[in-house]
Amino acid sequence: MKAIPCALALATSIALAAGAHAATPADADAFIAGINQEIRDNYVEVTAAQWVSETYINGDTEVLVAKANERALARLSANVEKSAQFDSLAGISPLTRRGIDLLKLQTAMPAPKDPAKLSELTQIASRLNAAYGAGKSCTDEARPETCRNLDQLSKVLAENRDWDADLEAWTAWHNTARGMRKDYVRFAQLVNEGAGEMGYANAGEMWRAGYDMSAADLRKETDRLWQQVQPLYKDLQCYARTKLDAQYPGKLAKDGTIPAHITGNMWSQDWSALYPLLQPYPNASNLDVDAALKQKQYTPVSMVQRAEDFYTSIGFPALPKSFYEKSQLTRPADRDVVCHASAWDLNLEGDVRIKMCININEEDFRTVYHELGHIYYYLAYNKLPPLFQTGAHDGFHEAIGDTIQLNLTPGYLGQIGLAGESKQSKEAVLNAQMKQALEKIAFLPFGKLIDEWRWGVFDGSIKPENYNAAWWALKKKYQGVAPIVARGEENFDPGAKYHVPGNTPYMRYFLAHILQFQFQRELCKAAGYKGPLHECSIYGNKEAGKKFWAMLEKGSSQPWQDTLKELTGKGEMDASAILDYFAPLHAWLKQQNKGKSCGWN
Repeated sequence: MKAIPCALALATSIALAAGAHAATPADADAFIAGINQEIRDNYVEVTAAQWVSETYINGDTEVLVAKANERALARLSANVEKSAQFDSLAGISPLTRRGIDLLKLQTAMPAPKDPAKLSELTQIASRLNAAYGAGKSCTDEARPETCRNLDQLSKVLAENRDWDADLEAWTAWHNTARGMRKDYVRFAQLVNEGAGEMGYANAGEMWRAGYDMSAADLRKETDRLWQQVQPLYKDLQCYARTKLDAQYPGKLAKDGTIPAHITGNMWSQDWSALYPLLQPYPNASNLDVDAALKQKQYTPVSMVQRAEDFYTSIGFPALPKSFYEKSQLTRPADRDVVCHASAWDLNLEGDVRIKMCININEEDFRTVYHELGHIYYYLAYNKLPPLFQTGAHDGFHEAIGDTIQLNLTPGYLGQIGLAGESKQSKEAVLNAQMKQALEKIAFLPFGKLIDEWRWGVFDGSIKPENYNAAWWALKKKYQGVAPIVARGEENFDPGAKYHVPGNTPYMRYFLAHILQFQFQRELCKAAGYKGPLHECSIYGNKEAGKKFWAMLEKGSSQPWQDTLKELTGKGEMDASAILDYFAPLHAWLKQQNKGKSCGWN
């Protein structure tokens, strides 16, 4: 999975005409109508500055985005303050009340009212984002040819099974984040102050308020969902560790953990690169999408067009012509950019784009399908008032494209010429399920722990002097992953993951991994599919597409529970569809792990 930060709106202000009379429901309606218009009027300034700051990283664009964010956050703070007059007012329409509630959640970076602190916050945010995008590890700073960026270092981990080479590349990238630590401490202080002025205990509580339930209930909900899927993850971790122990005899720790640098991924969030080592049946049919993409001479543009074809086949509209003209699909040779894949709505009216540095491989092929899920969500809800132009909750936004990814079955890949005739032998099914589990199931604990760490930072239970220790304690607790070398407090390893310096809440990705299987199960029912869930593809099915689009059109105009119930008949997130989907693999893993010492200390 590619973590995908969305270009969400920063709310802007509308000044109510001064009046002596007490606020009325009509005043509240006028206030929200004005807010929606002002968002439209000012949205382009903010998103254009953000876009250029990530596609042309330099000091000038840092200033531009910092100033644009500063103005937007100042307007938001003023608006939230104005909205307080309606907090206890009776008789407000449900839609206006929802607009007022969503107004307070228009940014993940609540800013203090003090202009100096507001300016400081936006400057720090720009610095952190730029530091990540420009991160490089150099053996000689004076010689650019000795520098390696994240793409190059990640390639080592993905393609090289050499213990020492992987450790060197892993350490090199993580060390690039050391300089962020001081800025992040101050950043946390400032956003906490801003959240406090909005009436929240801290920024973490504010983030958790965006789920149509209390912050405490959201914590319980994520714990409940994790308990549903934890047994499957633990069996996958045990099997993977056994294979890695055989690959690196005598090198793994005795506590049951997997060394962080040998998972094939910089953050151990996706173990797909280990598939050749973990493949259940090497002699059974095996999809080599990387080779097929190259053999068919795919380009970044044709990969996007292929993904667009899936969406249009289920009845979604064609992408606007401007999408291909304005998107960043490859890494420019002449400047630093943030290559982390993301989807953007630049004007709330159809100027949609993705920002990627596409490589011709299966991982990026799948990522494009994910990013277009965001794009089509934007297009579906563009007709709504701006305050409702977000996902039902943020996990929904991430789950749309992930659901479509689940449809990239061997049968579908055969249809589009990227696989031979699908052989559905038991062995082939287990191979395909293992490949998916190394992406989807391996991700689940990682998806949960990042915000567990930030919530602790924001509520003060994780002190700055323990940032790194707490990070690795959570990695061990949830993932059973640990560094093989000491990572003391001179390091800031959370900063080596984009979403921390980029300040993108992460629980959305955990929830998306639950929702995508729940969505898929319902879409397959709508398509009239009767077989095993893991073999279903809705490619070409307009009935499933119609049901999906109806959900997208709702945006955040109603509580997510209502939107989910309209699609699935159930207003509660449920991980049972994951267990249904991976039932063949889970049974096989349990058999493989018999007699093994599973779990970690």
